[in-house]
Amino acid sequence: MLKTIDSLGELRGKRVLVRADLNVPLDGTTITDDGRIRAALPTLTRLVEAGARVVVISHLGRPQGAPEDKYSLKPVVGRLGELLGQDVAFATDTIGDSARETVSGLQDGEVAVLENLRFNPGETAKQDGERHVFAQALASLGDAFVSDGFGVVHRKQASVYELASLLPSAAGELVLGEVEALRKVTEEPERPFVVVLGGAKIADKLGVIDALLGKADRILIGGGMAYTFQKAKGFEVGKSLLDESKIDVVREYMQRAEANGVELVLPVDTIVAPEFSADAPTTVVKAGDIPADQEGMDIGPETAKLFGEKIADAATVFWNGPMGVFEFESFAGGTKAVAQVLSEADAYTVVGGGDSAAAVRILGFDESGYSHISTGGGASLELIEGKDLPGISILEEGTK
Repeated sequence: MLKTIDSLGELRGKRVLVRADLNVPLDGTTITDDGRIRAALPTLTRLVEAGARVVVISHLGRPQGAPEDKYSLKPVVGRLGELLGQDVAFATDTIGDSARETVSGLQDGEVAVLENLRFNPGETAKQDGERHVFAQALASLGDAFVSDGFGVVHRKQASVYELASLLPSAAGELVLGEVEALRKVTEEPERPFVVVLGGAKIADKLGVIDALLGKADRILIGGGMAYTFQKAKGFEVGKSLLDESKIDVVREYMQRAEANGVELVLPVDTIVAPEFSADAPTTVVKAGDIPADQEGMDIGPETAKLFGEKIADAATVFWNGPMGVFEFESFAGGTKAVAQVLSEADAYTVVGGGDSAAAVRILGFDESGYSHISTGGGASLELIEGKDLPGISILEEGTK
């Protein structure tokens, strides 16, 4: 069982480090999707109301262990302040003079954000010792630690793993909610249990398929990963995404699905184009009939209808990965159809983070139409697979 904020006792006047995931998409300094900031609010609000001195730490982007202006968390601070309804202080470094001064200046119920964790090489260092040194410096700024960045709990990083071992630690509201929702899907799902998988890289989803072949009633495969399945069936896939190295694995999965009584549903038609372009001319072809000079860009209308029928009677649905290149309007139809069916389904519906969560927002769907939208694509997949997540295991009862 995960330790909760209640286990930390009285928080008034205590400096509480909160590992959030504020890795929001930016257009210059403009936030284009504040979903991750909003997801952090329940924990931050609870700590503020408890009178804690809240120190938010996060990464943004992939800087290489040194400061880069384009990855600064400064644009996040203003939006976080607006959502919290109070001024939020900002430290221009992570463990330096600015961080120490900013934290020491906090009063009860006030919030500060430290600069991007990944500006320090110790955050993501491969050597345990390097991460530990950085975590010790972070720990000196706080009295307690709350882990609430679900999107990074599958990473063994200083602010996720080592820091939790150095301070009294607990899971935040977001992490608790994520774990509960995803375990509800995998441990005792109400049936029929339908899994919808898409996205470009089949390698990213093989572990999930492997884990769910003994649990799901139906697995629907769309997106770029579907073409490797179709090739395994002997279909022509033209210039579509294909992972030749995984064909034998996929063929074995198809045989296991049949042996286990799991219905594996593949596209019956595909929208193709001669090139990867928003304004490329489109054609709908039957599965297996993709011309050599064309590539699959989205599931076709018949597949969208079929997938809708296969979802309609589900009691539990887990969806991860778009059905096509949803960023281009011409190829968003399949993803939009799945999102629509799930939003209307009388089922426990979990959107497994990453591009699927982004698609829900970008395509204009009301997030309240889904039972749970995960904030962590990779973390949610690894939890579904049954893998040990370092940032979760360190928060289990019995650890520091």
